[in-house]
Amino acid sequence: MTTIKLNHPVVTKQVDQVKTALGGVSLGHVPAGELGSNKLEFTSKWMDRETNLEKVFEQYIKIVQKNVEDTRANIDFLKEQDEAIAHTSHGYPVR
Repeated sequence: MTTIKLNHPVVTKQVDQVKTALGGVSLGHVPAGELGSNKLEFTSKWMDRETNLEKVFEQYIKIVQKNVEDTRANIDFLKEQDEAIAHTSHGYPVR
């Protein structure tokens, strides 16, 4: 039988580091005001593309944040299950 060991503090710390790093991620954008009176078709399409990329990027960040939260919850659940198994293996009833 294979034994899997979860070092909860180490894994939790790494997940928290990912969450912190994710908070600092941003996609810079070019304010439309910096384009001046440039009315080229290319410029309009470029600005639309930039706006769409920002929206996709924001959605991606939300998805990754949700994955980090789910991972953290799963780690905590595994720790609780491990403690329950350890508790019952010593002849004590599960709480």
